[in-house]
Amino acid sequence: MDLNEYQRQANRTDQRPIRPEDDEMAREMAVVFPLTGLASEVGSLLNQYKKHVRDGDSHPLFSQRVKEELGDIMWYVANLSAKLNFDLADVAQLNLDRIAERWPEPGTELPAKLLDDDYPPEEQLPRQMTIAFEEREIEGRPKLVMVYEDEPLGDPLVDMNRDPDGYRFHDVFHLTYAALLGWSPLLRSLLERKRDSDPDFREVEDSARAIFIEEGLAAYLFSVAADNNFYKGQEQVESEVLRSVKSIVSHLEVRSRSTAEWQRAILRSYDIWRNLFAHNGGTVHLDLVRRTIEFTSPG
Repeated sequence: MDLNEYQRQANRTDQRPIRPEDDEMAREMAVVFPLTGLASEVGSLLNQYKKHVRDGDSHPLFSQRVKEELGDIMWYVANLSAKLNFDLADVAQLNLDRIAERWPEPGTELPAKLLDDDYPPEEQLPRQMTIAFEEREIEGRPKLVMVYEDEPLGDPLVDMNRDPDGYRFHDVFHLTYAALLGWSPLLRSLLERKRDSDPDFREVEDSARAIFIEEGLAAYLFSVAADNNFYKGQEQVESEVLRSVKSIVSHLEVRSRSTAEWQRAILRSYDIWRNLFAHNGGTVHLDLVRRTIEFTSPG
């Protein structure tokens, strides 16, 4: 059945429609009706499953009852969609689009064009890089230094936390964003690869604001990861976290990267980070063309 036709027929039986003469309070109550109905029907569905678990084969009407409960849920979804001026088919298509973005079918996701492909080579992020993370004695205390082409890259870092938590290795997050997403305003600044040939674009994408956003994103994801065992052994990032990430970068060029690409970048960044933390350093190898980042232990 066509979803919009289902929505039309379902709404013929609406006992709390929105009428032209309704005031704002009446309209709000009309919307509350399907919302509370959804909550009630989901509870009924759970109750049916509870009976099935409890009674097993002695609950012979389980399948029929579940179909009925699912149908009631669909009715309330169709009704709520209509009252919010959504076509049910559009709601369903949006859901499928989001699913396809986060879980693309194998073989359907080709490597995306790098974000700076159209700029001069001297304004592009290097396509291959090898960067070492080394602990050095600086000003009488050990500090973490990134080394690229035999020169320090960026400032020496410490955890800046009362309890050592490995945040001194967080620059690997920026390197992973560069390798897998082709994006890192911070790394671009450290390497002096800003896109000066396009001042307006540079002002937005390679500016201090973009760098602060990337640093804030890394700090936000670190706090989330800390509550999730730093994603060890996990294959997914929470949907709410991915939505937050996409919202944070919504005005930047990296908004073109899908939730699937962001999920891969986040999980891979913590794979590398855990190795760096465990070995107190090491070397990472970036290949932006192949979209890879690899770890080599020190020594």
